[in-house]
Amino acid sequence: MFDLNFLAAHPLSAYGWDDGFAESFTPFAEQGFVPGRVVRVDRGRVDAVVPEGDGLRTVLADTALVATRDPMRVPCTGDWAVIDLENGLTGDHLDGVVRALLPRRTAFLRSTSSKRSEGQILAANVDHAVIAVSLAEVLDLGRIERFVSLAWESGAQPLVVLTKADLAGGPAGLAHLVADAESAAPGVPVLAASSTTGAGLDVLAAVLAGGTSVLLGRSGAGKSTLANSLVGANVQVVRATRDRDGKGRHTTTTRDLHALPGGGVLIDTPGLRGVGLWDAEGGLARTFSDVEALAEECRFHDCAHETEPGCAVQEAVDSGELPVRRLESYRKLLRENQRIVAKTDARARAEIRRDWRQKQALGRHMMERKRKRGRGWQG
Repeated sequence: MFDLNFLAAHPLSAYGWDDGFAESFTPFAEQGFVPGRVVRVDRGRVDAVVPEGDGLRTVLADTALVATRDPMRVPCTGDWAVIDLENGLTGDHLDGVVRALLPRRTAFLRSTSSKRSEGQILAANVDHAVIAVSLAEVLDLGRIERFVSLAWESGAQPLVVLTKADLAGGPAGLAHLVADAESAAPGVPVLAASSTTGAGLDVLAAVLAGGTSVLLGRSGAGKSTLANSLVGANVQVVRATRDRDGKGRHTTTTRDLHALPGGGVLIDTPGLRGVGLWDAEGGLARTFSDVEALAEECRFHDCAHETEPGCAVQEAVDSGELPVRRLESYRKLLRENQRIVAKTDARARAEIRRDWRQKQALGRHMMERKRKRGRGWQG
């Protein structure tokens, strides 16, 4: 039987376990199951860190019992899993089976690259979403706004890290780039760091200590090198960026969770070529809080911020208070989000209709069986 007394001094506290998760786990503890933090997912199995005595060990567990066709409900790195190590479907070098997942507090979602209007979960139960942006190439403020919107929507605190800061061309140039990034992410901390010189790494480690962080960004952003620097070991393979375009090769192929020496854990993710919005209206509102605040001052509540009289947004653009680039980015992301929401709603309606048709078919089948039994009884 799982010992409830050790929850107060839980070995998994270094991985983010707390009273809230312990309360959610209580019914499962009474059944003899153990909690585990998913550190890696691979082909229907997960590696999870579980308590063992006063320490921890990593187990391999099957996820067949929690398998689902919904890509946003599948086990994900960062999940807290209910693991049966005694009565699981063990074998084939498996230690146990995942019986359930504890409710997620946060989830970083994006739309898939397919045309099926599906979402994909990249990380679960995250406190900080660290957006890595390389200074080895031209700063893309639109990409920052996109990542930050998704981060706010996930429930995590966004943090922009400008990597390869040693390539910024001196303190003045670096300060200018930091200011540009801050303008694209109001209210979001922006740090500059260099894995080559070590600059900024101590500040970043201090920010991430004690919580769960996910490292996000495109290939070549320096994520793997940054992860190695923060963890203090070569946990990720690092390859040089391509000389012709500055883009990196995909060196991280899975989402892995690593313990940080100063406290907290870090989830590294593969480089993302594209990051589509996924129902991120709230995140967009926070990312573009300056535009939204100006819109509140427009004469008409349904102002499109184009040619309407009394448009405070256009007045801010004309005066230079609001960059036209930022307004265009706001409009672009809003349109994209509206499209994905419309597709998602249509898909949901289609699923409801399909479920209803299946229930109708089952009802007709059961009625037919009942009639056949009735005719047999009469005979």
